[in-house]
Amino acid sequence: MDSSLYTCNSCQHKLCAGRVSLFTSLDTEQLMQVMKLIVHKEYKKGELLLYEGEVRNDLVIVNKGQVKAFRNTADGKEQILYIFSEGDFFGEKNLLRDQASNYAVEALEETHVCIIRKDDFQNLVKQYPDIGLKVMEVLCQRLDRLENTIENMGTRTVSARISSVLLEFAEKFGKESPQGIIIDLPLSREGIANYIGLTRETVSRKMSSMQDEGLIEMIGNKKILLLNKAALEKSIE
Repeated sequence: MDSSLYTCNSCQHKLCAGRVSLFTSLDTEQLMQVMKLIVHKEYKKGELLLYEGEVRNDLVIVNKGQVKAFRNTADGKEQILYIFSEGDFFGEKNLLRDQASNYAVEALEETHVCIIRKDDFQNLVKQYPDIGLKVMEVLCQRLDRLENTIENMGTRTVSARISSVLLEFAEKFGKESPQGIIIDLPLSREGIANYIGLTRETVSRKMSSMQDEGLIEMIGNKKILLLNKAALEKSIE
């Protein structure tokens, strides 16, 4: 991987420590100790941060940018599992045992990450058990996400699947505006299709239909204005 170390003078490590859910129980002095353990790396758009089958011995925190975790199915199609953005992390399972990754991680844009080595992190968990509880909480949330994906692909309609992913993106990437919620989409139409198990044509067609119905307004290829959140929520009940 063609990555480079860099120094983050502006954030002083605060973004990748203080804003990460793992460390919310720590006070300022404790956070300072965490900051000393952090190494920085930078990745270009399209560069792999992690290869499928690779064994890592560290925790990777997204400082700036967005990445996708994905794997290729037996028929050669890409299945996107997660979208990680600022404050998210991955590699938590490898902190507990040496395990080959079952997905790859690719930068969706220029991305800066903060890395904590396995031994250092394990020492942190011994000192501050709340961090270990946070890891379990995140793992449970991700398991819920995968279970919902399986349910969506097996039983939900196309409308419900697209409504569900738009609501997910609205919660994570949306900004309130007088007209509704503006969503900066982390994925293209094809990426969204790979995320919810549909074809790009189906996603584009359904989004156009939702726009005609006054539920959303598409702003170019990378933004959507969510006009009627309640209607989308009702469609997935």
